[in-house]
Formats: sequence, structure tokens, C-alpha cells
Amino acid sequence: MQALLTFSRGVDWLTERIGRSVYWLLLAAVIISTVNAIVRKAFNLSSNAYLEAQWYMFAAMFMLGAGYVFLHDQHVRIDVIAGKLSRRVQVWIDIVGIVFFLLPLCAFVVWTSLPSVMTAWNTQEVSANPGGLIRWPLYALVPIGFSLLALQSLSELFKRIGFLTGAGPDPHAKPEVTDEELLLEELKHEAEEREAKEAAAAANAAGAKP
Repeated sequence: MQALLTFSRGVDWLTERIGRSVYWLLLAAVIISTVNAIVRKAFNLSSNAYLEAQWYMFAAMFMLGAGYVFLHDQHVRIDVIAGKLSRRVQVWIDIVGIVFFLLPLCAFVVWTSLPSVMTAWNTQEVSANPGGLIRWPLYALVPIGFSLLALQSLSELFKRIGFLTGAGPDPHAKPEVTDEELLLEELKHEAEEREAKEAAAAANAAGAKP
């Protein structure tokens, strides 16, 4: 069981890194959209490549971020029903859902999407829109995204089994300190350090005066 939980922690680390990296695609999409609008209005120039790049980034955020959402337990849940059940029953429902629905779905989507990716790669398929982008990277997001979701599903499955066997913590337990609280604490610490440096600089400047 400990080996499975170690595997789970490794997958969680990978999912966390990917999820936080995907954040930047949103900023990139906003920048491309802004530049495209300015160029179109100011110089009457535009390209479908700009629009499709935004679509690609949105698709990447959605597909590559699915496992991250699962890791942080932010997916849709029917709390009206689940909230009335015991914790062990909730965990068993999760296990059944992962084993009999989520993992088979991921395997099915990966298996059926690979031929489209290979065809697009072999033919170097390009968008039918004038100036459009090559298509295979977009198609490849589907098997990659569902493979990452399957990995995170295995991680969540092992964590739930660990909880039921007493080898791991409650997978639904909320962290004692949230990400927002950590961010606020970091900002507060940085502000205190900045104030201390400014006070030290002011004191040095005052001491240097004749």
C-alpha cells in the first residue's frame, strides 16, 4: 500500500506542476487577443492564426487542467446527496465511479482519438481557414489530456483505498491552510520585508547627514 501511496504522491506532484504551468496559457491567450484587436483596428490587419491560437490555448487549458481540477476536488459533485452519506460510503462511491466509469472512459477516449492524431500527423493537416494553424497539436491534446486524467484517477483511487485500509488520510479532508491563505501570508511577509528595508535605508540616510 505504501508503494501505491508513493506513486500517488508522485502523480500529484506532476499534476500540480502541469496545472500551475497551464495558468500561463490564459495570460498568453489574453495577450494574443489584445494584440490581434489592436492590429486589426489600427492597421486593418488580421489573421485566422491569432484566433485559432486562442482556441488552441483554451483547449490546452481545458484538457491539460482536468487532472489538476480532480486533484483539488473541484469537479462537479452532487453535495445534496453525498453530504448525507457517511465518509466511508462517499469514498466507496468515488472508488466505484473511478474504476467503472472514469478510467474506462479515459481509456476509450485515448484509444479512439489516437488514429485521428496519427492521420493529422502523417498528412500534416492544416486548418481549412486561410492562414490557419496545423491541426495535429490540437488533436494530440485529447489523448494527452485524458492520459493525464487517467493518471490522476489512479492517484485518487489509491488514496481512497489507503483511507479505507487506514494507511492514508481522508482524501476529502480540506487543507488546514488554503492556497489563498498561503498567498496572503506570502504577500504580508514580502510587505513586511520591504517596509523593514525602507526603514533601514531611511535610518542610514538620516545617520549619514552631517
